[in-house]
Amino acid sequence: MNTSKQISHWRVVAASVCGTSHIRNKQLCQDAHNWQLLPDNILVAAAADGAGSASQGKIGAMVATEAAVEHLSHKEVSRAVLADDLGVQSLLSDALLAAKKAVEAEAAACSQQPQDLATTLIITIATPEMVAAAQIGDGMAVAKNRQGNLIALTIPNNGEYINETTFLTSLDAIDTAQMRLWREEIVNVGILTDGLQMLALNMVVGEPHKPFFFPLFDFIENAEDKTLAKEQLVRFLGSERITQRTDDDLTLIIAAFNRS
Repeated sequence: MNTSKQISHWRVVAASVCGTSHIRNKQLCQDAHNWQLLPDNILVAAAADGAGSASQGKIGAMVATEAAVEHLSHKEVSRAVLADDLGVQSLLSDALLAAKKAVEAEAAACSQQPQDLATTLIITIATPEMVAAAQIGDGMAVAKNRQGNLIALTIPNNGEYINETTFLTSLDAIDTAQMRLWREEIVNVGILTDGLQMLALNMVVGEPHKPFFFPLFDFIENAEDKTLAKEQLVRFLGSERITQRTDDDLTLIIAAFNRS
């Protein structure tokens, strides 16, 4: 292999870890994530948080993230398609719908109601020239451009009342999903579930917290060993710095586009 010339590519690391409250109660992690690199430097990723009130929330989150990424990986997603705003919106809507149908089918196969597999879902599509995200429920997706500007593609959606969340299995989930498209020279993307919201979001101004994201983006940009990077991310999510602030399950997907 010729290593004299570096090829531009996405570098991705992701992890879902069990929150301290679930560990104490001997419960499974309700979060899940999935991602895939498609041809032509197209990154698709998804994160989900199974509802604590749902008996099979973990399964719902796993099925939703797998179905969303699988749907996009089987579509003819190309730079040409992503150059059209309506095309991007259609891809995201179809991926949400595919995930919803997959969760409903899994519920039926297990003789459960769809709400027994209730889950949030965030889907992101990114290239070096654009990023788009769709979200149902809480959590957030962010991106950073080459000028160092950080933008919230989605923000936590807790419904009309405190502690109320819209789930993928809700009747109006697809119609009320958040969607945003940002056409910039993208260098970083981040997706997280609600366990990290208090650390990652400046609640006063409703913007991503730069001191949280920038060190993580620096980390992934310099992480050459995928296995070691995953281990380091898991340790970070389980560190006292994090667990002192949240006892919920945690999912974080971070990506950097290496142009060298």
